[in-house]
Amino acid sequence: MRIISGTLKGRVLTPPKSFTAHPTTDYAKEGLFNMLENSLDLSSVGVLDLFSGSGNIAFEFASRGCPSIVCVEMDPAHARYISKTAEALGVADRVRVVRNNVFDFLNICTSRFHVVFADPPYDLPGLELLPEKIMQAGILEEGLIVLEHPGQFSFTNTPGFQKTRKYGHVHFSFFALSKTLPTFALPTK
Repeated sequence: MRIISGTLKGRVLTPPKSFTAHPTTDYAKEGLFNMLENSLDLSSVGVLDLFSGSGNIAFEFASRGCPSIVCVEMDPAHARYISKTAEALGVADRVRVVRNNVFDFLNICTSRFHVVFADPPYDLPGLELLPEKIMQAGILEEGLIVLEHPGQFSFTNTPGFQKTRKYGHVHFSFFALSKTLPTFALPTK
């Protein structure tokens, strides 16, 4: 697992082998960030990374200039790893870790974000309802939700659904909450 681009390009992330999280593959991450950088100015967006796992996605956002990333991770070992890695990479001032259950966090969060990335466990009960729960939480500031999920889920009837992209076995579904949808126009393929 490595950081693909930006100021930390090439840095390798090595979480302990005991971690149970399924990290986003480099191939999928590269495709996702190519798409995001063509649609957004990452140097001006606030990001919420739900189910952060190893912090892989958060560190990619930080490397590409994102000024504020909040990682929500329930597992204490994972949260510690993200914090220690943020320190080691010199981005602790921009990457904040909240150790909490994602659903509890969504109920109490008062901050707003431009991009919400969620990579829940693939066997999470109610995973299909997650995009709506995020939208209902009022944390998205006219922006984008990116949900990583297994292929058996279809979100075409979910409010705000824009597109699903597949990179190997990884699927990303995009949801927009914006009055200016062209800002988040996604390339067709």
